[in-house]
Amino acid sequence: MGAVEERLAELGLSVPEVAAPVAAYVPAARDGDLVFTSGQLPMVAGSLVATGKVGEGDGLVSPERAKELAQTCALNAIAAVKSVVGDLDSVTRVVKVVGFVASDPSFTGQPGVVNGASELLGAAFGDAGVHARSAVGVASLPLDAPVEVEITVSLR
Repeated sequence: MGAVEERLAELGLSVPEVAAPVAAYVPAARDGDLVFTSGQLPMVAGSLVATGKVGEGDGLVSPERAKELAQTCALNAIAAVKSVVGDLDSVTRVVKVVGFVASDPSFTGQPGVVNGASELLGAAFGDAGVHARSAVGVASLPLDAPVEVEITVSLR
């Protein structure tokens, strides 16, 4: 087990099996020293763990829960990277994170939700986990997921 996976283990997490694509794409693709992941949903053991829009109020996914789901998405993105490179310690930098939040029209807290992914990546990769980021509110996501995260990493 490498340093990245040891840091995750200290958080009580492990790299899951890579989530199977739900359409015609691959979980991650390498181009030279970069790996681009496809958007990762909050899947655990092959199942989407929550659905719906993020916001405050009855019938909505709370921002706190959505932040946890963004962490799950980031863990799945790490798994997608590992499926391409094998050793996560070969990652020299998380370059970019893009988080999509299926938002109730009145919800504007997308950055706080996507912090779930950013904080996990920082904990897993240390200084190499500091990244550029976009947090985007959208009307809907595949399978009615509340959150979707994609990452780009550089390798040595």
